[in-house]
Amino acid sequence: MRIGHGYDIHRFGAGDHIILGGVAIPHTHSLIAHSDGDVLIHALCDALLGAAGLGDIGHHFPDNDLRYAGADSRTFLRAIYSQIQAKGWQLSNADISIIAQVPKLSTYCEAIRANMAQDLQAAIEQINIKATTAEGLGPIGRQEGLAEHAVVLLTETIITETIITETIKKP
Repeated sequence: MRIGHGYDIHRFGAGDHIILGGVAIPHTHSLIAHSDGDVLIHALCDALLGAAGLGDIGHHFPDNDLRYAGADSRTFLRAIYSQIQAKGWQLSNADISIIAQVPKLSTYCEAIRANMAQDLQAAIEQINIKATTAEGLGPIGRQEGLAEHAVVLLTETIITETIITETIKKP
């Protein structure tokens, strides 16, 4: 088993929505970023890469590469997960915390979970999304931006397949 942690933070700028987990959420601002600014996916990518010992998202998709300007971060997630699978790992679970004073996000968590489960070829129960505020403290509390923490557990594909096979064989 391998554990990985990811963190990302972005500040608000001009715009009318933010994107989290591939879900467009109406808001008075957007997130300033080179790609689509999906901090949830960026943190999740870093957690996956960290668990697999494959660096960070900036190494794979540098923010000074014009090919990724405005890119859909879900393409990053799928590409990274493909690399992880090629190394013999699969997702056991992901636990993601969104820290945002605004906008309120609880009504979007299930749609985000569904997107992440699809992109990671996982059951929705393997993905957990939580949203919390900063209680008015710091830059997030002052509504200057938002942040994400992601923790993942990867297991070796062959071990998981063996456990499943042995469980099925038992009467």
